[in-house]
Amino acid sequence: MIELTDDNWESDVLGSDGPVLVEFWATWCAPCTAMEPMIEEVAAEYDGRITVAKLNVDEYPRPSTTHTVLALPTLILFEDGREAARLTGSVKKKKLVKTLDKHLA
Repeated sequence: MIELTDDNWESDVLGSDGPVLVEFWATWCAPCTAMEPMIEEVAAEYDGRITVAKLNVDEYPRPSTTHTVLALPTLILFEDGREAARLTGSVKKKKLVKTLDKHLA
């Protein structure tokens, strides 16, 4: 899983050759912490098909502001540098997988 910063946002997300799933999170966000194992599972299961990355909104607020992230956790799937799908709040793995499969088909 890639740790995003202001410095690598453009290259690793907007300039990526493939789809990128970004988790917008914060250390104080309990649902973010609870979802972490599931996000890691999805990253492993979709390895080679998507890139999974996370952005700490407290340390690097610019992308979350630009993409109007108003709640945590927020998961955004980027394709060709644009938002293709968004899930907000604590989501089940089944819902995330369904969303990813819809866009990867």
